[in-house]
Amino acid sequence: MKKQMLFIAFILLCTNFVFAQKVPYNVVFDMTSDDTVTQKMAVKWISEITEANPDANIEMVFYGKSLGMIVEGKSIVAEAVKNYAQKKNIAFKVCAIAMNNNKIDKSQLLPGVQIVPDGIYEIISRQHDGWGYIKVSR
Repeated sequence: MKKQMLFIAFILLCTNFVFAQKVPYNVVFDMTSDDTVTQKMAVKWISEITEANPDANIEMVFYGKSLGMIVEGKSIVAEAVKNYAQKKNIAFKVCAIAMNNNKIDKSQLLPGVQIVPDGIYEIISRQHDGWGYIKVSR
Protein backbone atom coordinates (compact mmCIF):
# COMPACT_ATOMS: atom_id res chain seq x y z
CA MET A 1 0.00 0.00 0.00
CA LYS A 2 2.81 2.42 0.89
CA LYS A 3 4.53 1.67 -2.41
CA GLN A 4 1.34 2.38 -4.33
CA MET A 5 0.81 5.68 -2.52
CA LEU A 6 4.44 6.68 -3.10
CA PHE A 7 4.11 5.78 -6.78
CA ILE A 8 0.89 7.80 -7.14
CA ALA A 9 2.49 10.78 -5.38
CA PHE A 10 5.51 10.54 -7.68
CA ILE A 11 3.29 10.45 -10.79
CA LEU A 12 1.29 13.46 -9.58
CA LEU A 13 4.47 15.39 -8.86
CA CYS A 14 5.86 14.60 -12.32
CA THR A 15 2.58 15.51 -13.99
CA ASN A 16 2.50 18.87 -12.22
CA PHE A 17 6.10 19.54 -13.20
CA VAL A 18 5.44 18.76 -16.87
CA PHE A 19 2.32 20.91 -17.05
CA ALA A 20 3.96 23.75 -15.12
CA GLN A 21 6.62 24.11 -17.80
CA LYS A 22 5.88 27.02 -20.10
CA VAL A 23 7.16 26.85 -23.63
CA PRO A 24 8.98 30.09 -24.47
CA TYR A 25 7.37 32.16 -27.22
CA ASN A 26 10.26 32.91 -29.57
CA VAL A 27 9.54 33.60 -33.22
CA VAL A 28 11.63 34.84 -36.13
CA PHE A 29 9.89 36.42 -39.10
CA ASP A 30 11.45 36.11 -42.56
CA MET A 31 10.66 39.33 -44.49
CA THR A 32 11.61 39.58 -48.16
CA SER A 33 8.61 41.37 -49.64
CA ASP A 34 8.44 44.96 -50.83
CA ASP A 35 4.62 44.69 -50.79
CA THR A 36 3.24 47.31 -48.40
CA VAL A 37 0.16 45.23 -47.54
CA THR A 38 2.45 42.42 -46.42
CA GLN A 39 4.53 44.85 -44.38
CA LYS A 40 1.41 46.21 -42.63
CA MET A 41 0.33 42.65 -41.96
CA ALA A 42 3.70 41.85 -40.34
CA VAL A 43 3.39 44.84 -38.00
CA LYS A 44 -0.14 43.70 -37.12
CA TRP A 45 1.17 40.24 -36.25
CA ILE A 46 3.72 41.78 -33.89
CA SER A 47 0.92 43.75 -32.26
CA GLU A 48 -1.28 40.68 -31.88
CA ILE A 49 1.52 38.53 -30.49
CA THR A 50 2.69 41.09 -27.95
CA GLU A 51 -0.88 41.79 -26.87
CA ALA A 52 -1.52 38.10 -26.24
CA ASN A 53 1.93 37.39 -24.80
CA PRO A 54 3.92 40.46 -23.73
CA ASP A 55 6.98 38.31 -22.95
CA ALA A 56 7.23 36.89 -26.47
CA ASN A 57 10.59 37.35 -28.18
CA ILE A 58 10.17 38.50 -31.76
CA GLU A 59 12.79 39.07 -34.41
CA MET A 60 12.08 40.21 -37.94
CA VAL A 61 14.88 39.64 -40.44
CA PHE A 62 14.95 41.70 -43.64
CA TYR A 63 16.65 40.78 -46.89
CA GLY A 64 15.80 40.68 -50.57
CA LYS A 65 13.52 43.55 -51.57
CA SER A 66 11.97 44.20 -48.14
CA LEU A 67 14.37 46.93 -47.02
CA GLY A 68 11.92 49.74 -47.79
CA MET A 69 10.05 48.77 -44.61
CA ILE A 70 13.01 49.85 -42.47
CA VAL A 71 14.39 52.79 -44.47
CA GLU A 72 13.70 56.34 -43.28
CA GLY A 73 11.40 58.17 -45.72
CA LYS A 74 10.30 54.98 -47.51
CA SER A 75 8.61 52.96 -44.81
CA ILE A 76 4.84 53.21 -44.46
CA VAL A 77 5.10 51.54 -41.04
CA ALA A 78 8.04 53.61 -39.77
CA GLU A 79 6.39 54.74 -36.53
CA ALA A 80 5.43 51.20 -35.56
CA VAL A 81 8.92 49.91 -36.36
CA LYS A 82 10.52 52.69 -34.31
CA ASN A 83 8.21 52.02 -31.36
CA TYR A 84 8.66 48.25 -31.41
CA ALA A 85 12.43 48.51 -31.91
CA GLN A 86 12.67 50.22 -28.52
CA LYS A 87 11.35 47.12 -26.75
CA LYS A 88 13.93 44.68 -25.43
CA ASN A 89 12.06 41.62 -26.72
CA ILE A 90 11.53 42.83 -30.30
CA ALA A 91 14.31 43.18 -32.84
CA PHE A 92 14.44 44.27 -36.46
CA LYS A 93 17.55 42.95 -38.20
CA VAL A 94 18.65 43.68 -41.73
CA CYS A 95 21.06 41.68 -43.85
CA ALA A 96 24.28 43.55 -44.72
CA ILE A 97 24.45 41.70 -48.05
CA ALA A 98 20.94 42.89 -48.97
CA MET A 99 21.86 46.44 -47.93
CA ASN A 100 24.84 46.32 -50.27
CA ASN A 101 22.78 44.81 -53.11
CA ASN A 102 20.09 47.49 -52.67
CA LYS A 103 22.61 50.30 -52.15
CA ILE A 104 21.28 51.17 -48.70
CA ASP A 105 23.59 52.84 -46.20
CA LYS A 106 23.21 52.29 -42.44
CA SER A 107 22.46 56.01 -42.05
CA GLN A 108 19.22 55.42 -43.99
CA LEU A 109 17.87 52.83 -41.55
CA LEU A 110 15.16 53.61 -39.04
CA PRO A 111 16.41 54.01 -35.46
CA GLY A 112 16.78 50.71 -33.65
CA VAL A 113 17.24 48.55 -36.75
CA GLN A 114 20.27 46.31 -36.35
CA ILE A 115 22.56 45.03 -39.09
CA VAL A 116 23.54 41.36 -39.31
CA PRO A 117 26.19 40.04 -41.72
CA ASP A 118 23.85 37.49 -43.35
CA GLY A 119 20.07 37.50 -42.94
CA ILE A 120 19.57 33.88 -43.94
CA TYR A 121 22.20 32.75 -41.44
CA GLU A 122 20.47 34.83 -38.76
CA ILE A 123 17.21 32.99 -39.43
CA ILE A 124 18.93 29.60 -39.45
CA SER A 125 20.65 30.44 -36.16
CA ARG A 126 17.35 31.33 -34.51
CA GLN A 127 15.78 28.11 -35.77
CA HIS A 128 18.75 26.17 -34.42
CA ASP A 129 18.10 27.82 -31.03
CA GLY A 130 14.52 26.50 -31.14
CA TRP A 131 12.74 29.63 -32.36
CA GLY A 132 9.61 29.29 -34.45
CA TYR A 133 9.85 30.42 -38.08
CA ILE A 134 7.29 32.43 -40.04
CA LYS A 135 7.70 33.41 -43.68
CA VAL A 136 5.91 36.72 -44.16
CA SER A 137 3.90 36.62 -47.39
CA ARG A 138 0.37 36.90 -48.64
